[in-house]
Amino acid sequence: MKPTNKLYRLLLISVAALLMGGCKIGKQYTRPKMDLPVTLDSTSVDSTSIGDYPWEQMYTDTILQQLIQKTLDYNKDMLIAAARVKELAAMKRIDYANLFPQLGLKLYAEEEGEDYGGSNYKKDNQYDIKLGITWEIDLWGNLRWAKDKSMAEFMGSIENQRALRMSLVAQVAQSYFELVALDNELSIVRKTVDARRESLHLARIRYEGGLTSETAYRQAQVELARTATLVPDLERKITLKQNEITFLAGEYPHEIKRATLPEDVVHSASLPVGLPSSLLERRPDVRQAEQAVIAANAAVGIAFTNMFPKLTLTATHGSENEELSHIFKSPHYLLAGTILQPLFAMGKNRAILKAKRAACEQAAYAYEKAVLNAFKDAYNAIAEYNKVKEIYETRLRLEQSSKITLDLAQLQYINGVIGYMDLLDAQRGYLDAQISLSNAVRDKQITLVNLYKALGGGWKE
Repeated sequence: MKPTNKLYRLLLISVAALLMGGCKIGKQYTRPKMDLPVTLDSTSVDSTSIGDYPWEQMYTDTILQQLIQKTLDYNKDMLIAAARVKELAAMKRIDYANLFPQLGLKLYAEEEGEDYGGSNYKKDNQYDIKLGITWEIDLWGNLRWAKDKSMAEFMGSIENQRALRMSLVAQVAQSYFELVALDNELSIVRKTVDARRESLHLARIRYEGGLTSETAYRQAQVELARTATLVPDLERKITLKQNEITFLAGEYPHEIKRATLPEDVVHSASLPVGLPSSLLERRPDVRQAEQAVIAANAAVGIAFTNMFPKLTLTATHGSENEELSHIFKSPHYLLAGTILQPLFAMGKNRAILKAKRAACEQAAYAYEKAVLNAFKDAYNAIAEYNKVKEIYETRLRLEQSSKITLDLAQLQYINGVIGYMDLLDAQRGYLDAQISLSNAVRDKQITLVNLYKALGGGWKE
């Protein structure tokens, strides 16, 4: 039979095997069923969500925008995640290529001389030029399961990158607001130190004038020293917070430009949070967990199909001869088919299948946990957002009342109506009220950050 006929027969066999390869055995993936809540917030049933807004729209401070963008561009974890995406994209391509025939060219040259006994020298040379095709026919879907697994791992890496992006935006925003609040707290303390110096000066005059005891004068000295110790501690916290932000941005520590803390942050009366189903679609950590389940299910398919025969077809065509000058005068071809059927391995293949099924079960539970965690984050963030305005208003009233009380106490102390300890209590109360109000403004900013993150903030398809 001519070589062309042989190749034609191989082609027919390959086409038939390919048609058989349409069979993909194993359990197809289905998303784990979970009964989702009807709404995320009882006050809102709108399908829109602030999670759909880009982060540039949520954070309008231009300095903060620059810090966030710099972090997304140069943060080392982001760069690692991007490299991981590239790696798994290449791995996905490998498993896709395994579905198709592998073509190779073989050039072989061998020159050998033998002389047994010293009187019978002969040469045994070999020269080959051959084109070979090897094709593993995917009879049961083994290679397609492998392709599905690598695709899920690739998509999981993309979702991991998105989750990291979401987390970094929130981290930078929160750290920035905390830094601004620390600046404001330091300003309050420094003003309080100046007020303590004036109180000490007044106490010394009254003491030297015999209007008050030495105890009050010494107490004023103690209170000034106690308040002054707050300054270096706040300066330390500010430095550490700046270093934290620069690290996130992939830079060495340096001074960070920032705005001042606003007197108040206006929160919308009803902020759209979206529907529960949309939360699952926006949260990249939930999407990543689902891709892990898909990959684990594909691994089960691989383990299952490994228990069935594998068919590999091989075809080689070219020339071979003992003389290089005659190589093209000696055509050569080879047609081969190999079926490999696992028979006995002490239960190894079934154990692998059980292990992969158990791993898939773990991935399904991890997905359910990710869903529950997403809803916990969302509900916590909504609760904090709804209550932080009330907290701010109470602290604002406290600060205003403390200021009035302090002004009155200072006037009464000058006129000798009250003692220094009463004035000191009023000063302490006003300082605490000022810092508490500053923290309340910071908390209003951070609750919005947490809500935005919990709802999958900045998610884009």
